[in-house]
Amino acid sequence: MILNTDGTKPIYVQIAEWLETEILNGNFLQDQKVYSQYQLAEIFNINPATAAKGLTLLVEDDVLYKKRGLGMFVTEAAQAIILTKRREHTLKRLVTELVSEAEQLNVGMDELLEMVRKESKQSKGE
Repeated sequence: MILNTDGTKPIYVQIAEWLETEILNGNFLQDQKVYSQYQLAEIFNINPATAAKGLTLLVEDDVLYKKRGLGMFVTEAAQAIILTKRREHTLKRLVTELVSEAEQLNVGMDELLEMVRKESKQSKGE
């Protein structure tokens, strides 16, 4: 992953989202230790405090938990929490933007849905 340092999304949020994606992809399993703030700082060439802030976001969302002196670990409910959060926030925001753009371009709902179906098939290699 390459961090977008020119965008509006803070780096610590990008770190948290990257770790969420790693959890969703099965690269970190329940009760498995994740990267430390220092490992993340080295991987992404960022300040350890920035990495720590990203980890803290995930602790606050109950995606990670701390084991004193051992590090951060994935909670049992991590995947469900991430999926719910992304459906309710990220996906909803994207759909809202898509519908708004379609309305501005006079693209009807049937045409928009067909575009989504076509894209879905292409992404699956059908």
